[in-house]
Amino acid sequence: MLEQGTISIHTENIFPIIKKALYSERDIFLRELISNGVDAISKLKMVSYAGEVSGELPEPEISVTIDKDNKRIVVSDNGIGMTADEVKKYINQVAFSSAEEFIQKYTGSGDSDRQIIGHFGLGFYSAFMVASRVEIDTLSYQPGAQSVHWSCDGTTAFTLDDGSRDKVGTTIVLTLQEDAEEFLEVAEVRRIVRKYCDFIPVPIKLNDEVANKQKALWSQSPSSLSKDDYLEFYRYLYPFQEDPLFWVHLNTDYPFIIKGILYFPKIKADIDPNKGQIKLFCNQVFVSDNCEEVIPRFLLPLRGAIDSTDIPLNVSRSFLQGDRKVRKIQDYIAKKVGDHLTQLYADSREEFLRCWQDISLFMKFGSMNSDKFYQQVKEILVYPTTYVEDAPSKSEYGNYTTLQAYLERNKEKHENRVFYTSDPVTQATYVELHKSQGLEVITLDSFIDSHYIHFLEREFPDVKFARVDAEIDDRLISEESKTEIVDPTTNKTQSDHLQEIFRRALHKPNLVIRTEVLKGNDTETAPPAMILLPENARRMQEMSALLQQTNVAFPEDHILLVNTAHPLMQNLIGLDRSAILTASGQPSEASDLANLICNHVYDLALMAQKSFDANSMKAFLERSSKLLTKLTGKI
Repeated sequence: MLEQGTISIHTENIFPIIKKALYSERDIFLRELISNGVDAISKLKMVSYAGEVSGELPEPEISVTIDKDNKRIVVSDNGIGMTADEVKKYINQVAFSSAEEFIQKYTGSGDSDRQIIGHFGLGFYSAFMVASRVEIDTLSYQPGAQSVHWSCDGTTAFTLDDGSRDKVGTTIVLTLQEDAEEFLEVAEVRRIVRKYCDFIPVPIKLNDEVANKQKALWSQSPSSLSKDDYLEFYRYLYPFQEDPLFWVHLNTDYPFIIKGILYFPKIKADIDPNKGQIKLFCNQVFVSDNCEEVIPRFLLPLRGAIDSTDIPLNVSRSFLQGDRKVRKIQDYIAKKVGDHLTQLYADSREEFLRCWQDISLFMKFGSMNSDKFYQQVKEILVYPTTYVEDAPSKSEYGNYTTLQAYLERNKEKHENRVFYTSDPVTQATYVELHKSQGLEVITLDSFIDSHYIHFLEREFPDVKFARVDAEIDDRLISEESKTEIVDPTTNKTQSDHLQEIFRRALHKPNLVIRTEVLKGNDTETAPPAMILLPENARRMQEMSALLQQTNVAFPEDHILLVNTAHPLMQNLIGLDRSAILTASGQPSEASDLANLICNHVYDLALMAQKSFDANSMKAFLERSSKLLTKLTGKI
């Protein structure tokens, strides 16, 4: 039997299209040939279950053999095989959904080409990305079947003849092109098998050695797995990484089929929340390194594996984003994550709080992006708090409170007002001042918290958030009179005098200088001066910087709050009153010293808010040295 013919396709340019459009990831050819072999093995099992095969089936196996001398790769399976008619049907008549549609969707569109193979019946023909000739030797399981040999050199012409295979199954021989000889290296082929076919439940032998793991943990029942099983699998997927915090096992077959394991990693400073970390599989065959269109955006930093046959892989990414089934899959994944977090909070509060610093980013980002998710977790969103007595969540990891508990606890003191710190270290002075007067402060210090606070204020329209350095609450200001006359000749009050001293010394006409008597455990506990950053103006500046992807500049509209009760301020008034002009009209030493002290007080207040640049630090050090020299010269 010898037959020659032309492959039936819609265009004669199919092979140039395949080679050109898919060249960047042509190692995918081996995935497709092995996947076809796995399908053939599965089909043989099915016909065996139906009683159409006599005797026992051989142990499933796919072999990949490298023949360097002849520049060949041989892929063989012991699956169902094909008859001559089936070869004509499945190989010669390419199941191709029009070359025109293929070109329109994928050529020059800028869309990712990583998932094209297999979408239009091109799985087998991906071999021509690397091969100058492809041959098939196959024997069908059907009684009395004759083996078949098919050969094609990358044109639309083929030959079909009797084959030499004597066992049921299919062998595919690829004679490689000169520019594809890297696939003759065992290490490279092993890498491809590990990348794409590691979890296929059929042993894949490379030059007679099994090259794949075979065991896909996500396909097993959670009840049969131990903690060590999950950790071992994570370490296998992500070597040299810290162990995950915990994980969620996905397993459903209605209304869609999806299995997988999602791991919560420890957050690193350089983590990109917009970059997917989860591996996507279809029937345990690797498809992609991320699932950006398949899982909710706020879960992208999670790691693990998702396996689904219900994700339409044959369309563009923009279509995936609007596909109804994909949206339902996203909702399912988000709900499973929310359920797990809620259960963890209920069953192991200590473990939940241990993980909070790492999972808070997911939960806040998820709350802002999904109302369904927020409704699930809103009762377990917690925040570090300065409140100690009967704190709702006491832990060795700190004291935490929910927003609802904070509002209820403080409604008599400051109803619907929340004091927070975005940096407990830098803003420690402000936090301590609030604590000294019994005002509770929570911590909101992640990089998304400026957005998150806006979100919370939308959810709680009557509630306003105020950073501890935004404004001074009335409870922090003493009722002590500030109208005492300190200079009878000019009728200046203490406040008037101090404002005049600082304005003269700082030379900042736009700086608002405010004088108050701050409360503290004693007069020296409260600072001599503080910088206040009005909440609304500061937020606008932070939002603008985030949108423009620039660093947040220190707000020009800030307030210098001078604590008139501090002993330093009393000394400064006395020093200024003793200052006189010299005979030459220059400021006296006392006046110069007062100016240096004012600048130093302002510098210290600024340093509690921001880091100095090189010029500012140089000026600060020079002024400090000059101030210390003058002070020690008077001893």
